[in-house]
Amino acid sequence: MIASTDSTLSVSAQCRLLAIPRASFYYRPTGVSSEDLLLMRLLDEQYLLTPFYGSRRLMHHLRLLGFPVGRTRVQRLMQRMGLRAVYPRPKTSRPHPCHRIFPYLLRDLSIDHPNQVWAADITYIPMRRGFMYLVAVMDWHSRRVLSYRLSNTLEADFCADALKEALDHYGTPAIFNSDQGSQFTSARFTDVLVERGIRISMDGRGRYLDNIFIERLWWSLKYECVYLNEFADARELGRALKGWIHFYNTERQHSALAYRTPDEAYSTGLPKAA
Repeated sequence: MIASTDSTLSVSAQCRLLAIPRASFYYRPTGVSSEDLLLMRLLDEQYLLTPFYGSRRLMHHLRLLGFPVGRTRVQRLMQRMGLRAVYPRPKTSRPHPCHRIFPYLLRDLSIDHPNQVWAADITYIPMRRGFMYLVAVMDWHSRRVLSYRLSNTLEADFCADALKEALDHYGTPAIFNSDQGSQFTSARFTDVLVERGIRISMDGRGRYLDNIFIERLWWSLKYECVYLNEFADARELGRALKGWIHFYNTERQHSALAYRTPDEAYSTGLPKAA
């Protein structure tokens, strides 16, 4: 728990230890009803199972559960959560002129060592009386979570902060992959990659399989941690995430990694020091 009266550690230092922005300490959720929070949690659970469901199908799903919701309400909640059905769409819109879109570089690429490809994604995290957004940066080869950040908004800042932390602690990947979300196409995010000489790769629109390893991370995190608890606030959520991600990196074995942990796969795959 963050103590505002602690004389040894400032609020900022305590927030850094919990990997949450300082603004989250002062955050008090407003403007979302208890029923909307329940509906958002149910939408999130179903979306993990069927990410190709759009607002119409999700509306019918909620109605089958006994909630007489309309499609407009479902669309509003999905927008608040940052959810979009993943299926190929016609090119009916253009990206913001200030945001560059980069090609997908990972198709048919053999990814066989750490720091070859990193990836990032954002997900919605429900709490008892509100919600947060979580971004994670992952090494594709080892599945190791290199950094993460929580935020109560979908601004680009917390994504850029997570990226900078990963670069500061783990060096520079050859390629960085993300979706085409505004946080990852913003100059604040892409400029950091360009300045380091990192090649930028972006998923095709509506292709969640292009970033499948982080999608699997979200599934594990939510069913092994988030959905088993009802977090009271961002501080409690931050502590739980810190513990689960440590477990995921250091103890959770992956069959695709020959039953090694992400930490083991990451450290053993790095080139030996001369």
